[in-house]
Order: sequence, then structure tokens, then C-alpha cells
Amino acid sequence: MRRVTLFVNGSARNGKVVAVYGTLSDLLSVASNKLGIKATSVYNGKGGLIDDIALIRDDDVLFVCEGEPFIDPQTDGRAQEELTGSHTDWLTLNVGGRYFTTTRSTLVNKEPDSMLAHMFKDKDAWGNKQDPRGAFLIDRSPEYFEPILNYLRHGQLIVNDGINLLGSPALFVGVLEEARFFGIDSLIEHLEVAIKNSQPAEDHSPISRKEFVRFLLATPTKSELRCQGLNFSGADLSRLDLRYINFKMANLSRCNLAHANLCCANLERADLSGSVLDCANLQGVKMLCSNAEGASLKGCNFEDPSGLKANLEGKFLFGVDMEGSQMTGINLRVATLKNAKLKNCNLRGATLAGTDLENCDLSGCDLQEANLRGSNVKGAIFEEMLTPLHMSQSVR
Repeated sequence: MRRVTLFVNGSARNGKVVAVYGTLSDLLSVASNKLGIKATSVYNGKGGLIDDIALIRDDDVLFVCEGEPFIDPQTDGRAQEELTGSHTDWLTLNVGGRYFTTTRSTLVNKEPDSMLAHMFKDKDAWGNKQDPRGAFLIDRSPEYFEPILNYLRHGQLIVNDGINLLGSPALFVGVLEEARFFGIDSLIEHLEVAIKNSQPAEDHSPISRKEFVRFLLATPTKSELRCQGLNFSGADLSRLDLRYINFKMANLSRCNLAHANLCCANLERADLSGSVLDCANLQGVKMLCSNAEGASLKGCNFEDPSGLKANLEGKFLFGVDMEGSQMTGINLRVATLKNAKLKNCNLRGATLAGTDLENCDLSGCDLQEANLRGSNVKGAIFEEMLTPLHMSQSVR
């Protein structure tokens, strides 16, 4: 059995006599336990790197290091400590009231250009303040500092009770800010990638009828349900009570809204293209500048007995089918109804000023007291009108 004496690199004190067995990795493991360091390489007394355990003889004196170059123990130990930081120079840090014990080399070697390296590379260079116990005071969050210190120790990002890269995104962000504060550049890049990977993938899939019904059941009847900007494309929302719901700028294209109660709903700038709203209750609905191209609104009720008028001002209704709808007093000012089917609609007192009614079929409509001033009625069909249409109502 061979035995050797181990010293920390650059030191000739506090050596440990150990038995040599197994492989070089076994010797490094024993050296790490005996000397309290993370041993990665072994040198002989002349600075030669030992890469095979067969090269070690009985009673050899060896110097163990953590990856730094060989330091001759014959040189002035104090000078070497000031230049490189000795592994036996232990420091205690008081970070936000929590104590951390580490070596000077841990704070200096991995990130030599960081703030921590500049603070502790040369003794008293920064005039670091110490508490009554001699610990160096650092006014930062200990929760976020611990992962940084561990990263300087072994080069791995460990957060959330030691689970590698599985911490919460909020914790990653906090550690990232600390890494930026201390100037740990390699960790900053590592954290930015981890935060990006921890973000959930964006889900643009439409909301289904089942999901929406669950939202409706969880909402008090007197509370406004805010659905602006949501995607309901192709959903079956027929026969649902959707009163007073805010669908502003929502995607309702190709939706089935037949027989739905949309009384006083807000559909401003919503996309209703290709949707089916047959026999829907649209009393007092707000549909300013919404798009209903190719939609079907047969037999809809826009007429509110209380006098509240539906507002479809500026709505895009190109080719829409609104046959038989009740639209007394409706506001369709400057709306686009080109090629629309409006047969047998009740448009009494409706505001159609500036509306594009080109090629519309208005056969059988009631347009008594309707305002068509400035509307475009080129090619429009006015057969079988219930009430006479006076020229004063339209100038085009």
C-alpha cells in the first residue's frame, strides 16, 4: 500500500496523509474530502501534472488544485494569496441578514471581471464593511444570491430546493437581476435561455362551447363578462344567453349564434364574417365598425320595446342575408350593405344616411320615415314596398 502527503496548491501547511488506491479519480475524491476543496488535478513538488495514478510513488508529496495553475509553495504565501486568492482563505458573507461561507477563489476565479471578484480579489481594496461577527455585509436578497454563489462554486444553475432548471419563472427573473447587478456575464446568458424555455407556448386555439359555458356559469348574472379580443372562431354558441357580454374586437367568424340572446352585447369591431345569427335577439346591440361579410342574420330582432336602438354604424355587411329581420330605428349610418339581402325587413325609422345599399334587395321592406340621405341605392331593388319611398329620403 502506498501513502502520500497532500497539500492544497501553493501551501506547505496543514497537509493530509492518505492511502493511494483505485484510480486517479478516487484519489481526487479523497483529496476533496480531506482538504475541503473540489479537487480536479494533482501536481508533484516540481509542478508536474500527474495524469496516471501509476506515476505516484510511496511517500510522495503532492499538491492538489481546483483547476488553477501550479503554485510553488516555496514562494511568499502572502504575496500569492494577494495575487490569486488562496483556497484556504475562507470568507463569511452577510447577505441581507443570512450568512454564507465560501472561499475567496470561489468569488474571484470563475468570473474575474465581476463585481464580486473586484470586491474580494485584493484585501480591503473596496473597504468592505463587516458586521460584529466579521462577516462582509452585502445588502442584497439572500434568496437570489444563493443560486449565484452556487453557480460560482460549480458552474451549474441550481434553484428551487436544488431542482436544476425547474424553478419558477419569477425566481429565475430575480436571480437574473442579481446576476446583472454583480456582472456575472456567463450566468446572465444562461438565465435568459432558461427564462425563455420556461415560458408556456402561446395558445391561439379558439374557445370551445364547453369552455365558454363554464365561464358563463361561473359569472354572476349582474356582472359583465369581458370577452374582448378572444378567439371564438367556428364555435357553436347557438341558443345561449349572451346578454351584455363585451365581445369588442373578438373573433366570432364562422360562429353559430342562431337563436342566441345578444341583447345589449358589445360587438364593436368584432369579426362576424361567415357567422350564422338567424333569429338571434340583437336588441340594443352595439356593432360599430364590425365585420359581418357573408353572415346570415335571417329573422333577427333588433327592435327594443323600451326604445333602445341597435347601433350598427359603419358595420361591414357585404353580401349579408338579413331577410325578415326587425330593425325599427336601427342605426346603419355609413354601413356597407352592398349586395345584401334585406327582403321583408322592418326598417321603419332606420338611419341609413350614407349607407352603401348598392345592388341590395329591399323588396317588401317597410322604410317609412327611414333616413336614406346620401345613401348609395344604385341597382337596389325596391319592389312590393309596404310604404311609399319619397325622393326626399334619398339624394342618390
